[in-house]
Amino acid sequence: MGKHTFLITGASVGIGRATAEQLAADGHTVIGMARRAVADFPGDYRQVDLADRAATGAALLELTAEYQIDGLVNNVGLVRPAPLEDITLEDLNDVYSVNVACAVQCTQAVLPAMKAKGYGRVVNIASLVTSGVPHRTSYAAAKCALVSCTTSWALELAADGITVNAVSPGPTSTELFNRNNPPGSAGYARYTGMVPMGRVAPPEEIACAVCFFLAEEASFVTGQNLYVDGGASVGPAPAK
Repeated sequence: MGKHTFLITGASVGIGRATAEQLAADGHTVIGMARRAVADFPGDYRQVDLADRAATGAALLELTAEYQIDGLVNNVGLVRPAPLEDITLEDLNDVYSVNVACAVQCTQAVLPAMKAKGYGRVVNIASLVTSGVPHRTSYAAAKCALVSCTTSWALELAADGITVNAVSPGPTSTELFNRNNPPGSAGYARYTGMVPMGRVAPPEEIACAVCFFLAEEASFVTGQNLYVDGGASVGPAPAK
């Protein structure tokens, strides 16, 4: 397998960071983007607020001038839990912007180099919540849109040698998940109760699926949405 250059959004912690670590360990060049400062990233790290379209655009312009990026992981996410009657349109727009608009912006930025090379990998991080979870209307709607983007882009880009796939994690012990569902909370119990395996995944297990889609050997796999969720998308665990 050749060595490639991968750009990961939301790369400072969680799934993004775990993916960066795995790719770097395999000898690839990794570029990370996120809003927090990181001192020990395994590659080139750019601190940028990915909710800021102008700042994100400027960072992408610099990166695409410096690197031939042939793999992209649209991982950055924003969750603002609320019951339906409490959702504000501002929150709805913010969640959509970070989860969907940023993915469109980043993918557009790396496409010229991928098309010129006739090779590329795009992986969108969606979520199990697309199947329906209370108080996640904004997030689930945004992730459903990202899955739809995945299938549309896969069709558009197949002839260019670019694959586009999605990974939909179940409950994963990321900082974002733990902040909204602290261990021991009712939310934590509700999510683990959805999983037949009865546990939350470490980010490294999700990263393995992401790295599969990024691999050269996955060249005939496109337009897919892979649930990595301990069986939660299949159905409830059978009673013992």
